[in-house]
Amino acid sequence: MTTFHRGRDKTVRTLSILFSSLILVCSVVVICAQTPDPGIKPTTVSGKVSEINASAGQITIKTAAGSVVVASVSEKTTYQRVPPGETDLSKAEQITLTEITVGDGVVARGYVAADQKSVPAQRIIVVSQSEIAKKATAEKMAWARGARGIVSSVNPSTKEVTVTSRALNGTTQTVIVAADKATIKRYPPDSIPKYTNAKPAKFEDIKVKDQFNAKGTKSEDGTHLAAEEVLFGTFQIVGGTVTSIDVATNEVKINDLTTKKPLTINFKPESIIRRLPQGMAMMFGGGAGGPGGPAGGGPGAGQGRPQGAGEGQGQRAEGQRPQGAGPGGPGGPGGPGRMGAGSMADLLERWPTITINELKVGDTILMSSLPGSDPTQFTAIQLVTGAETLLALAAARQQQGGQGRQQGGVDLNGSFGGMFGGVGGP
Repeated sequence: MTTFHRGRDKTVRTLSILFSSLILVCSVVVICAQTPDPGIKPTTVSGKVSEINASAGQITIKTAAGSVVVASVSEKTTYQRVPPGETDLSKAEQITLTEITVGDGVVARGYVAADQKSVPAQRIIVVSQSEIAKKATAEKMAWARGARGIVSSVNPSTKEVTVTSRALNGTTQTVIVAADKATIKRYPPDSIPKYTNAKPAKFEDIKVKDQFNAKGTKSEDGTHLAAEEVLFGTFQIVGGTVTSIDVATNEVKINDLTTKKPLTINFKPESIIRRLPQGMAMMFGGGAGGPGGPAGGGPGAGQGRPQGAGEGQGQRAEGQRPQGAGPGGPGGPGGPGRMGAGSMADLLERWPTITINELKVGDTILMSSLPGSDPTQFTAIQLVTGAETLLALAAARQQQGGQGRQQGGVDLNGSFGGMFGGVGGP
């Protein structure tokens, strides 16, 4: 009898161990099967408030990666509000649930459920939507008041950069930027120039012809800037004729205008494709005849706001640009005195956006890119189709300026540097 009981107990223990192991394995499988979301950690969930149900004591949070987590709140939950960018909670102010609104940035602290769908929140930390918007507006204005354009010279001994920009009317402006105390960042090769993609860099990395943007304190006459932060990138303008289009792979092949060799253009979701509006030649001062033709009050002038474009790879909604890919400063061609002092990049923002499906074999394109190691492969930042007018005007200006003609007719980087969404701020 004793032997029987010992055998039964051993069997029960074995089954219990196997069952516990099975539960552990299943739990690990469930956890591993979940896609990691940086906005969800074991004791915190961060994102934006997408819904508030005060009567049920629930705040729905959507993370930046798109996950949805419901934070349960109770009378024991504490609420705090901090300024945008502030990490010191000693500067937080106590608030109530009723002061939180949809769209606010939020961090919910508590033990997150294993399925990452809920969290009983002990503390809710909020950054108000209005404060976020206010800070973003102030930041954009700070960059807009700074200096942006093409690097025309670099002085390593004084750590100064001379930046030149050109307006649509042909006038140029030069600003000397003191970068000795600035935070310096660079957009890496073969990338889309989003502010979050910029990497730490050194002053010595800045080269002549790089696109450049800096914010800081400007002198009263606007000729000098003491920079707080600098962004730059080695952009390249590419032009050519479309020879094939592969919508499935988001690739377009062209024959390069300068070398006549085949190039491959890759489109990412953030890439923007625009079409030069009909009648735009008149806005630039007379089309292929170059600057000095009739003034631009023609049909193109009434086409400043584009029609909405459909969803798809290689295009974005009207007027949008990649985050951080603001107008890069120096403009392209323009009839002297016809278009005012605005930059070509600003005008470009109003041209219609299209999808890769709307490109056609035989189209003439101009495009900006941050070239990588392969000289035959480019990632599109902004691309304009129907670019014959722009090329004709650039060629005319080049001749009027007494410059020798480049192979292929036009110095693309010299004529269009900064035009297609270069170095912008956040």
